[in-house]
Amino acid sequence: MRSADLSRLVLLAAIWGGSFLFVRMAVGAIGPLWLTELRVGLAAIAMLIYARASGFGLDLRRNWRPYLVLGVLNTALPWGLYAWSGKHIGASYMAILNAAAPWFAAICGAIWLDERMSWRKSAGLALGMAGVALLVGFGPIAVSAEVLLAVFACIGATACYALAGVYAKKRATGIAPRALTVGSLIAASMVVMPFLPAPPAAAAFSWKVSVAVLGISLLCSAAAYLIYFRLIASIGPTRTFTVTFLIPVFGTLWGALFLAEPVGLSTLAGGAVIIAATALVLELGKRRAPG
Repeated sequence: MRSADLSRLVLLAAIWGGSFLFVRMAVGAIGPLWLTELRVGLAAIAMLIYARASGFGLDLRRNWRPYLVLGVLNTALPWGLYAWSGKHIGASYMAILNAAAPWFAAICGAIWLDERMSWRKSAGLALGMAGVALLVGFGPIAVSAEVLLAVFACIGATACYALAGVYAKKRATGIAPRALTVGSLIAASMVVMPFLPAPPAAAAFSWKVSVAVLGISLLCSAAAYLIYFRLIASIGPTRTFTVTFLIPVFGTLWGALFLAEPVGLSTLAGGAVIIAATALVLELGKRRAPG
């Protein structure tokens, strides 16, 4: 891997790890639904400007269904679940639990894409559940019904990503990734809109909350997608997906630095077990058959 690509990979992990920090900074003031709507809406506007400048079209009449499905599964629902979880658990917890995405990708691939569920993947899933139990049961946050629901919401968000990946592979392979990104963001904004409560008071948008909203929408959503697709084109999707291992590092780091979130040995141990489980599910280090 070239040094430039490695730098982009680390930068992407740092940006996506920061999304959990921004959730924690803003959700208490404006609520999860408004945070989700502002995130998808501002990101959609930024990406639409990028689409116009780059000269690629969306073909809404032909592709509206994939945009809508992916807008719900890959954007509105998981981002809304993470936003709600941010009211009850820390950025480090959310970032570590985000590493569960490959687990559900393996399960969905076995069910709908005829991918083999190897012993490595099965062992990784079992180990991952043990890691979650270690993280939640012995972590610095007191276990409550809200905390448990927030943990399940984060895991549910990763399941949404996996389902979206299956749908994209089976139903949206002919659509350019950039167009899928813009179209799904627009669709997600429209889906969330009918469920919005009364707007938060203007006083809720302090400078910290405003920075968090702009950061999570323009940096962690719009700009991060551009880096992501650049990496896929340069080093391929499999190597790009290793960003999963770096996101918990930065999510934990940002939470500790900027929110003074406690990071105990159980947090580090649970995170390490979850990351090891993800490596098993991805079958890293396994020799591929030639040809």
